[in-house]
Amino acid sequence: MQSPKNNGFHAASTIQSTAIFEHLLPRLDEWASQAGRMGFPGWTNGEDAINSASAFFHLPLVLTAPFSMLDRKFVLENAELVKANCLHRGAHADIERFVELERERKTKLNQAEELNRQANATSGKMGGATPEQRETLKEEGRRLREQKDAVQAEHDMLDKEISAILSRAPNMTHPAAPIGRDDQANLEIARGKTPIPTFDFQPLDHLQLGKQHDMIDFESGARVAGAGFYFLKNDAVLLELALQQLAIHYLIQRGFVPVSTPDVANTETLHGIGFIPRGPETQIYSIENTDLNLVATAEITLGGMYSGQVLDAEQLPLKLVGISHCFRTEAGAAGRASKGLYRVHQFTKIEMFAFTLPNQSDAIHEELRQLECDLFDQLEVAYRVVDTATGDLGGPAYRKYDLEAWMPGRGTAGEWGEVTSTSNCTDYQARRLNIRYKTKNEKGTHLVHTLNGTAIAISRAIIAIMENHQMADGRIRVPAALRPWMGKEIIG
Repeated sequence: MQSPKNNGFHAASTIQSTAIFEHLLPRLDEWASQAGRMGFPGWTNGEDAINSASAFFHLPLVLTAPFSMLDRKFVLENAELVKANCLHRGAHADIERFVELERERKTKLNQAEELNRQANATSGKMGGATPEQRETLKEEGRRLREQKDAVQAEHDMLDKEISAILSRAPNMTHPAAPIGRDDQANLEIARGKTPIPTFDFQPLDHLQLGKQHDMIDFESGARVAGAGFYFLKNDAVLLELALQQLAIHYLIQRGFVPVSTPDVANTETLHGIGFIPRGPETQIYSIENTDLNLVATAEITLGGMYSGQVLDAEQLPLKLVGISHCFRTEAGAAGRASKGLYRVHQFTKIEMFAFTLPNQSDAIHEELRQLECDLFDQLEVAYRVVDTATGDLGGPAYRKYDLEAWMPGRGTAGEWGEVTSTSNCTDYQARRLNIRYKTKNEKGTHLVHTLNGTAIAISRAIIAIMENHQMADGRIRVPAALRPWMGKEIIG
């Protein structure tokens, strides 16, 4: 196979900079359409060209880090729409500045390419030149490349500022999502099969019940690891394992592939999913002197599982169910409503994750929501489903549903508490992670859509079960769906 470096594309030096690859992408789109005769058949766009060039030069795939989570062309062509979306979601991304910088960047890119073309043309004259002419041509080529390098440096500075702006821009929002600044604007759209319980006695909260049955030990957890850590004991351990078994078996029957994931992930993967692992406001525990972080959810590891990969369209939707521990600093989350197991630094979670074709993601999102409802219906716990308001969506979600269980021990007379959520992130995460699909007999690749949903967050499910199924004497009824794994009908 012929190297493309003799056709005006200095790949060896360009591949050293992942940023330059993205800068060249618009030009490569045009170039790739003629690339078959250069030894790279099947290219249909610049990203195909980059992927093939990367393999040809035995270098790692380089399309992961440089891409922002929103498509630059989309933002440029829909600046007012993106500005309004940022406003509704409480995000601070200077889109007007982006438009200005992007136009300036393209000008610099054109200048750099023209200087590079002139330098190559000058080099091409060397073969038939006299010794005196060669010296003149060398000096001219050196001057052109110095100018090109200076313009390229200006371009790169602009690109860095552009990337910083876009990194603060959230995903676009589903038109049906309620507009509001926080969770107070969430819209209730459904209730579960089980009604809110009524007691003829004063119900206890899960901490009181846990102490009565020797199930939860925060005091020992604090001695070993600090405040916010705990030991589960006795029937709480059986309850945790039973919840895992129920969720995993239920989801396997519905086409999910079970996965036990690492509890750590590198920083690039966290960025790709939409987490900020370092900084004063992070909720992530980072491992000192490494590029690793404790995961806050298996969404991180499951999403990163296929980073840089091209899937066959026939594989999609690909549905995974992951088991992992989750670690969160929960900075600034103190309060009565967060007491006990509700907001802790470590817990186990069963997480659903899906890779889909773009035209499948809305339907899969509804499927994930229904599966969460099915599981809590089986746990015989009252819950409501809310459509999450724009200001409470976070960065990656296009639309998000929260499932809130009734918790009799919260507040003075019981309150709703979030126990699961499910998000459609469209291509927002896939763009950064570079997860794509190809269709048989079609050229080119496209970004997948990614979705996630909590099947069971063990700590909060335990709260809901203990508080909703308690009896007057303090014993706790085990939901029928958990009895095969618990081996008992009553705790206590």
